Amino acid sequence: MNALTLALPAVLAVSAIAAAQTLDLSRYQIVDLSHAYGANTLYWPTSPSKFTLDRQASGRTEGGFFYAANSLSTPEHGGTHLDAPHHFSETGRTTEQIPLEQLVAPAVVIDVTAQTAKDRDYRLTRDEVLQWEKANGSIARGTIVLLRTGWSRHWPDAKAYLGDATPGDASKLSFPSYGAEAARLLVEDRGVAALGIDTASIDYGRSTDFQVHRIAAARNVPGFENLTNLDRLPARGASVIALPMKIEGGSGGPLRAVALVPR
Repeated sequence: MNALTLALPAVLAVSAIAAAQTLDLSRYQIVDLSHAYGANTLYWPTSPSKFTLDRQASGRTEGGFFYAANSLSTPEHGGTHLDAPHHFSETGRTTEQIPLEQLVAPAVVIDVTAQTAKDRDYRLTRDEVLQWEKANGSIARGTIVLLRTGWSRHWPDAKAYLGDATPGDASKLSFPSYGAEAARLLVEDRGVAALGIDTASIDYGRSTDFQVHRIAAARNVPGFENLTNLDRLPARGASVIALPMKIEGGSGGPLRAVALVPR
């Protein structure tokens, strides 16, 4: 055995690391999956406050250059945001405790726009997930699952998006989402990294027991809510980067999510 033979494994290891660290973004279309925060951002009807941006400074300084700074305030759960497991589990991970592997991962998109066009209270079923897998392949452990309902087209019209725009009243909401049995299959059997959706909740609007949230939280699976542009993603092949504000002890937080779609 010569010195070259001995050195070869180390050379190959370094080459593999270098290859893994190289990401050619020109090979991908970057798709923004987040709504902007502003005066029209939608929140759960019972939220006591909304997004505010207060100007602290804006203008020329004594030194002659421009300077701007603001302070902002927002509830955790509104706009495009993350639901940490702690949102529905006393022992669930808080926002800053969620592993990055659950926030940056391959994604699949289940398109149910045909169903939601007929029923705004639609819930994804277990059988529909299994049918999707027959057509597109099994959903691998650690995958981010995105449910495309087409609902982001209503944003930010509260009445159309939420089904009701009565301030302080969440009893009349109507929008589609995951069903409990589909959530159990994805979370407990498939071991998915996260559940995402282009509506206000991973539970459908009329829910009063929030079974999907509870099923996901029990396995420390976060939710991504109020996503957009899911129509620009393929059924599989994209990767999602969904990074929330890292709030210590948080039950959620504002989320900037993007997808990398191979060209």
